[in-house]
This record gives sequence, C-alpha cells and structure tokens, in this order.
Amino acid sequence: MEHITVNPWASLAYLVAGVCFILALRGLSSPATSQRGNRMGIIGMTIAVVTTLITHVPYLFSDGWTLYAPARDITPFIDWLTVAEILAAIGIGAAIGITTARRIAMTDMPQLVAAFHSLVGLAAVLVACAAFLNPGAFGIAEGGVIFAQSRIEMGLGVAIGAITFSGSVIAFLKLNGNMGGAPILLPGRHVINLGVLAAILGLVGYFTIDQSAWVFWTITVLSFVIGFLLIVPIGGADMPVVVSMLNSYSGWAAAAMGFTLHNTAMIITGALVGSSGAILSYIMCKAMNRSFISVIAGGFGGETAAAGGAPKEQRPWKRGSAEDAAFLLEQAEQVIIVPGYGMAVSQAQHALREMGDKLKAHGVRVKYAIHPVAGRMPGHMNVLLAEANVPYDDVFELEDINSEFAQTDVAFVIGANDVTNPAAKTDKTSPIYGMPVLDVGKAKTVLFIKRSMGGVGYAGVDNDVFYMDNTMMLLGDAKKMVEEIVKSLD
Repeated sequence: MEHITVNPWASLAYLVAGVCFILALRGLSSPATSQRGNRMGIIGMTIAVVTTLITHVPYLFSDGWTLYAPARDITPFIDWLTVAEILAAIGIGAAIGITTARRIAMTDMPQLVAAFHSLVGLAAVLVACAAFLNPGAFGIAEGGVIFAQSRIEMGLGVAIGAITFSGSVIAFLKLNGNMGGAPILLPGRHVINLGVLAAILGLVGYFTIDQSAWVFWTITVLSFVIGFLLIVPIGGADMPVVVSMLNSYSGWAAAAMGFTLHNTAMIITGALVGSSGAILSYIMCKAMNRSFISVIAGGFGGETAAAGGAPKEQRPWKRGSAEDAAFLLEQAEQVIIVPGYGMAVSQAQHALREMGDKLKAHGVRVKYAIHPVAGRMPGHMNVLLAEANVPYDDVFELEDINSEFAQTDVAFVIGANDVTNPAAKTDKTSPIYGMPVLDVGKAKTVLFIKRSMGGVGYAGVDNDVFYMDNTMMLLGDAKKMVEEIVKSLD
C-alpha cells in the first residue's frame, strides 16, 4: 500500500470550511440570521473548492490524473487540458446554478430542492463508479485489489447515492405535477422493499470479500430500484418529510464518498447535512404525528386515504366578497393570517404583506401562523413571507400561537387546507388523523380564501372548516382576492 501524503495546510483549510458550514446551519435556524448563515455557507464552500483545486492541480499528469501524491519522487507535469476541463465544468455548473436561482419561481422551490438532491445522489454514484473502475487513481487499491475498508465505503456510497437519486426524481415528479400526489400502492410493497434492502445490505457485505464487477453493479441497480419503490407509495401529505429525508440521504452519500476520496471537507459537510436532515425529518414527523419509520417504509396512511378522501354530502356554506372581508378585518382587534400552498401558487405574499400593513395602520394586531408542514417543503411559508419582507417578529410557529385563536377576532386563511383541517382530530379514517393542526375554527370569524369549493387539499380530504357557521368563504385567485381586499381597506 502506497502512503498517501496529507497537506497540513489543506487539512487546516478544510477544518475552517467545516466551521463555516456549522455556523451556516446555526444562522439558518432563524429568519433574522439566515442571510448571515448563507454567507457563511458560501465562504465555507469557496474555501473547500479552492483548497481542493490548489492541492490537486500540481499532480495532474499527461497520462491521466491522480488525486493524491504518492510518497515517491515524481516530476509533476501539469496537463493543462485537464485543468481547462475542470475549470470549464465549474463554469458550466456555476452558470446553470445562477440562472436557475434567478429564474425559478418560489412556488417551484420544493421541486428544485428535490432536483438538487438527485444531482448530489447521482454525483455520489458517479464518484463510486469512477473509484471502482480506476481505484489506483484514488489511492484505495494495491496490486489491483481494493482495500476492504474502501469497498465498504464505496458500496454504502453508491447505494445511498442511487437511492437518493431515484427517490428524488420521483419526489420531483410528484411535486411538479407530472405524477399524481396520491400514494401508488404496489401489492406486497413492504415485503418487496424489505427484500430488496436486505439484498443490498447483503451484497455490500459480500463486496468486502469479493470485488467482482457483478456485485458492485448489482448493488447499484438494486439501489436505483429501491429508491423508486420507497417514494412512489408516499402520498402528498407526507411530501415535506420526504424532501427533508432525501436531503439527509444526500448528506450521508456525500460523507461516504468523502472517505473514498480522503476529503475531510466532504466528510464534514456530508455528516452535517445528513444529521441535520435526519433531525429535521424527525421533528416534522413529530409535528405530523407520523412515525419516521413508517414514512421511510413508504405509503403511510395510504390504506385510509380512500376513506378519508371520499366525497361528502353537500352541506351549506357562506360565500363572502372582498368588501365583506375588508369590513370584518377593519373591525377586528387581532387578526391571525394562516398562509398555505395556495398563497405560494398565486404569489400572493406581497399583497398579503400590504394588507397586513394597512390593518396595522388601522390599529389591528396582525400575526402570521406557520404550520411546520405548510406548503411542499420545510420552511416554505417562512421563505415566502421573508421574500415579502414580513417582519420576523410577526411570524409564529404552531405551538406558539395555536392557543391564541380562541381570543382572535379573525383567522384569515389563504390557501392552507390540510394544516387547518379539524378532521385530523376527529376522523380516525382520515389520512391526516393525529396531525397537529392550526385551530382556526376557534376564532370568532374565519375568512377562508380558496380557488373553488370543488377542490381538496394535497392529502385529498375535505375540510369541515368550510361549513362552519363562523366561516366565510372567499372564492377565487388568492392574489386577486387579497388585492381587492387591500383596495377596500383604503
């Protein structure tokens, strides 16, 4: 085995990058410090990328390239064509990233995140494949035999990466509307999933004693398959957890490949992303009264979805106008605004902020209530409200504001269905049963903006709040309705 030299300055730089990533996560824990957190993340990633390029460029050879300098006398000869290829790849990736970030609509952010996760997973698979096909270049083999430890890292990396890729593709298709949000339940899916997972783990173990190509490629193919099988049965109500869970997977895949590449920055970054994603997934499952194991097993609540989403008998409901809503809002002492995915679709956050400002000018206390899984990804509503410059002090999480609805004059719900549905507390057949919801029905008046009475939430269930005596339905496009209310407030 050839000794791999480690540049101490590179190790120090990677450590600094790791500290920046930790500070980035700390900053992103609050909207007030999120910009600083993003800046720290950018600084850390810049340090990591520049350090990698600086420490590896001197060892690019005309007959190929190796990532690490073996402890023997060498005469470096830089292959400038390869350097140009690396820089071109960085430039292309940066151009795509900048263009996408500038053009993507906030409503498409969940599927963008899912797409990014798929790219991370695919990158891990490609690195593992490259390491398997040319282990000498990675310093993980001697005499053509890959070290047992590296085989474990490689096997786990390619497995987690492939699961992340195929699972993220399915999540993207569901979030983007290319696939239905309802669970697709395959016969015997749990037995199939457990069988495939057991086969993958068994083959990873066998790979440590036999590095035959068929073992590696079988692990890869089965991992792509299980990623598809795990996400297809998961319905729309659980999609925020899926996005968070895939984020965790992508981190563990990167960490595994960091060991293969002997890259400290990748190990640190992957561990941070993996652990933070897992913690967030657990918190969200708790907020939805979901079992984390049940969600990742796929299809939780699918059996009851049909019963919960069955058509209900026609019931009377009250329809109001923008003028009616403006009058009620002006007379209120406190208004709690509950945003949901409908606000995101119509891009109504700026009009909503304007409405809140005018109500404050009339002496009304205005607060915003955010459910942990409102929208299609963690923090979706927080991001939209921050984009509209809604004051951070006016935004409250479910557990901090839910008790205030009983003393609130108006609960103004804009496109939030499942997270306000009392069936989560009363209907055991509902797919959202047991999920904590915002108690908007306890307010003196509920103003509920919805495109039409015919539609249901992403979980596919009707909402009893629509038919309550204290509810007034405001049907139409959310942005236009809020703009009309703003005009009526003048």
